[in-house]
Amino acid sequence: MVPLWMYLLVAAALFCIGSYAVLARRNAIAILMGVELMLNAVNINLVAFWRYATPDVMTGQAFTAFVLVVAAAEAAVGLAIIITVYRQRRSVVVEEVDSMRG
Repeated sequence: MVPLWMYLLVAAALFCIGSYAVLARRNAIAILMGVELMLNAVNINLVAFWRYATPDVMTGQAFTAFVLVVAAAEAAVGLAIIITVYRQRRSVVVEEVDSMRG
């Protein structure tokens, strides 16, 4: 059986990589990918704590499903906004897009 701290270490590494991608990148697609990494780190934590704390109750899996639904909606809306900005500005660099006005 894998100990809890190993799951938490992997989740912390994923979260750190995701936060670095969000804070250091200029490309909007890379920022969205960083947010997705952070949400997956949260999912690993939810499932790991569910498995070690209360495996008979399905709360960890329910919260993970909810986070996956939110992540899918965030990706769909984020990509739609990025496509719209790219069509208008021909760039997905975040600093160049300060307003949606043409």
